[in-house]
Amino acid sequence: MTGATSRGVAVPETIERRGERARLASWRVDGGVAHLSPAAMRPLSADFVGSCLDALRARGFTFVVTSALSEAESSGFLRAGFDVQEQLELLAHDLNAIPAVTARLRRPRRRERPRVLTVDTAAFETFWRLHQGGLDDALGATPAVRFRVHGRGQGIDSYVIGGRGAGTGYVQRLAVHPDARGRGLGRSLVGDVLQWMRRHGASRALVNTQRTNLAALALYRACGFRVLPEGLQVLARAL
Repeated sequence: MTGATSRGVAVPETIERRGERARLASWRVDGGVAHLSPAAMRPLSADFVGSCLDALRARGFTFVVTSALSEAESSGFLRAGFDVQEQLELLAHDLNAIPAVTARLRRPRRRERPRVLTVDTAAFETFWRLHQGGLDDALGATPAVRFRVHGRGQGIDSYVIGGRGAGTGYVQRLAVHPDARGRGLGRSLVGDVLQWMRRHGASRALVNTQRTNLAALALYRACGFRVLPEGLQVLARAL
């Protein structure tokens, strides 16, 4: 393993055994909660997941949550004692009818990232909020990325992160400050990343959100996304 601290994970690290790989990190803003996700194109066995849990306990974590997993990816985790923490809807867009971008968007400077995180904190419940490491993860999750904000400096009130790889685009993160809602910013941010994906050859876009996040679901549907039959789930367990 690499990148570990004596307590928690300062930067993501990877554990690997006989072709099975998992990524370990701290979850969002809570340094006592770990984030565990598959890092290879195959479901993880319950035995390997157990090894990951041992590694997390050794680093002082007391609780762990997974990334968004499909039914097949969840199997080994469930057999290792995980339970469903959150059900997610998976939505797809064919990149044909894309919303118009009516707001002026731009790429933020690195020094503006604390303000981006302030917007994120205001937009999401505690469990889902990003910290700096989570923002870095979102920006590095795919081979190509698009990061756009609305506003400048302390006036930044919304942002989007889109990713692209192997012909598919991903809406990684979208947040609009509650004080800025109802102005069409969400549609512009979604439209911007979808246009970027199409320009660079993607054939579809995917996004997931909690089934209980009715506002986000309404926005994505209004932007042309459709809900897919197969959902995703976030799993969790105590350590």
